Amino acid sequence: MSPAPDSTAAAPPAAPEYPDRIDAAVLKVAGVVVLGSIMSILDITVVNVALPTFVQAFSTNPADPLPYSTVAWTITAYTLALATVIPLTGWAADRFGTKRLYMLALTLFTLGSALCATADSIGMLVLFRVLQGLGGGLLMPLGMTILTKAAGPARMGRLMAILGVPMLLGPIFGPILGGWLIDHYSWEWIFLINVPIGAVAIGYAWFALPRDRPEPSESFDIIGMLLMSPGLAAFLYGVSSIPEEGTFFSAKVGVPATVGLVMLVTFVLYSFRPKHPLLDLRLFANRNLTVATLTMFLFGASFFGALFLVPTYFQLVRGELPVDSGWLVAPQGIGAMVTMPIAGALADRFPVGRIAPFGLLLIVSGMFALTQVTAETSYWGYLIPVLFVMGLGMGATMMPIMTSALKTLTSHQVARGSTLLNITQQVASSIGIAVISVVYTNLLAEKPLAGPAIAAWQNPSIADQIGGPAGVAQGLAQAADAFAGTFLLAAILVSLTLFTALFLPRRREPSHLLDDTAPTGTDPDPSVAPAVIH
Repeated sequence: MSPAPDSTAAAPPAAPEYPDRIDAAVLKVAGVVVLGSIMSILDITVVNVALPTFVQAFSTNPADPLPYSTVAWTITAYTLALATVIPLTGWAADRFGTKRLYMLALTLFTLGSALCATADSIGMLVLFRVLQGLGGGLLMPLGMTILTKAAGPARMGRLMAILGVPMLLGPIFGPILGGWLIDHYSWEWIFLINVPIGAVAIGYAWFALPRDRPEPSESFDIIGMLLMSPGLAAFLYGVSSIPEEGTFFSAKVGVPATVGLVMLVTFVLYSFRPKHPLLDLRLFANRNLTVATLTMFLFGASFFGALFLVPTYFQLVRGELPVDSGWLVAPQGIGAMVTMPIAGALADRFPVGRIAPFGLLLIVSGMFALTQVTAETSYWGYLIPVLFVMGLGMGATMMPIMTSALKTLTSHQVARGSTLLNITQQVASSIGIAVISVVYTNLLAEKPLAGPAIAAWQNPSIADQIGGPAGVAQGLAQAADAFAGTFLLAAILVSLTLFTALFLPRRREPSHLLDDTAPTGTDPDPSVAPAVIH
């Protein structure tokens, strides 16, 4: 006969519980994450619209402007730094705590921004963009980790929609703000604007984020770091040099890309040996994470690769000022603003496999529509509706896919999982921008009047050299053809995501976020909506 239970024995502590609604406590944490993410993402879109300005500002000879592929390194260097530092995030978050690490990331980003404004050559600007990227690379995965743990499994979709706010504000206000600052002040202000925002974000993080409880139980994977980070940097450097070299087969492209690829393959083979690898590839045993990561890679390479060309089309082919091109791409962000909160709420109720494919169909439709652009395509009758539809698709796609991936990980795996997703997105973006850039550059080079016609916007006196207004019109038509051909490649690539989306979960699956937080000897109840721990 079993002995009667001791009524005086202390009951085991209850598992953490979270309210079902989005309360003030979690919104306070979300505010910190959103502010940091806005800085990082806004800076990318601000620089996109400034590239034509950099071509002129850093040219030593106005008659011989810098190649577009050279100034594109201001974006590439940033994403290279992002991709290099992201693998360290999971270990560093465990070792130092998310609050301290997040504040360090904000400090690096703010300092890098201030230094960018002092650059007097394109080389210096690229160097300081690397420092900016080191901070920015920590902000997004750390933000996802902080927000996921604060939300609990029942609110992840809605909280991920909140984290998606920067992805809305970036496409909407980044080009507008960047164009306005360039037109009314100077390009330096697109970086100086980050300094006061960064100072506010650091102070806000200090008061709003809960105190750190780091658990430095895992040893640092030094061999993994020596293979992964330099290998990734070398590979992306080689790939990103393609637009500048104009070919896939030059030494500047092939040597670093090959060395980097060998190091990355070695890292993959090695990473299954240590107990705590730098990048936990064992997480790919989770089917949802694997499918979501593959979908995000294809989506990021095609969509973000083409995205940076849109404001360039408005400025080079249509002669718009930077601020005007910013307003013209804003409908894309407005479209995402419409669907992202809806998709976030639906992701808490329905499997992502029943949500994301509809968003991807909208993006594919919009991308194929861009293949029809000409030098005279109507703004309101065609381009603005197309960009709005693509924004609707973006809002219905990105956050649900991330939610699906992270929802089935345990609390301890979230930092590792968000690291995998973020590094995938950054690598995809770098590869996409490189491939799209070289395709656009080569297509433009095949059009003999395109380059001189574009230059005629800045220097009308050279119009007579290509046949006057008729020659300019013909050259701009050729330039538009180069953009249309590039968008066709992007449309084909983004269509591939429709295939991988078929494997996204179409049935509700239990969340495992609390599996490693329940007290010993108890079974976590995934149906219970958890309580934020302060």
